Amino acid sequence: MSASAGGAEQVGRVLPTADDTRELGRTLGGLLVAGDLVVLTGELGAGKTTFTQGLAEGLRVRGPITSPTFVIARVHPSLVGGPPLVHVDAYRLGGAAELDDLDLDESLEESVTVVEWGHGLAEQLAEQFLEVVLERSDSEDGDQQERRVLLRGAGPRWAGLVAGLEVTRPGHG
Repeated sequence: MSASAGGAEQVGRVLPTADDTRELGRTLGGLLVAGDLVVLTGELGAGKTTFTQGLAEGLRVRGPITSPTFVIARVHPSLVGGPPLVHVDAYRLGGAAELDDLDLDESLEESVTVVEWGHGLAEQLAEQFLEVVLERSDSEDGDQQERRVLLRGAGPRWAGLVAGLEVTRPGHG
């Protein structure tokens, strides 16, 4: 499903497995450029870090990618001369002022910045951004739990790009 409202492009997808969540991140990572801001939203265990791991693979940055909950932000340099990944976890921040204290605007133009728990905080960093909303389903199949993802692109950078994102993992149409 795809919609556009208020200048924002919106697409929803079902991700049957954690591998599908990672693959969507990998696909997006291959499309990101310096200056892109991705805001991740979802409850604990929704797949924000899994998605970011895939995104980092697509960007081809140095890992490992783990949740930066206690260090707040990590910078992962490119392995191929592309932009670094700035991975932020805003969970422990008390508000937009504390996010501002991280001086992310200093590296925003030359990096890809991903902010977990960033809804309501990180949008102030750029006029154009992509919000990725992840939700877990109630059903579980062994170690796998289906997730729903909503991609909301704000600004012309994301027009059309969001609608084209597909999960193309081999064996999964």
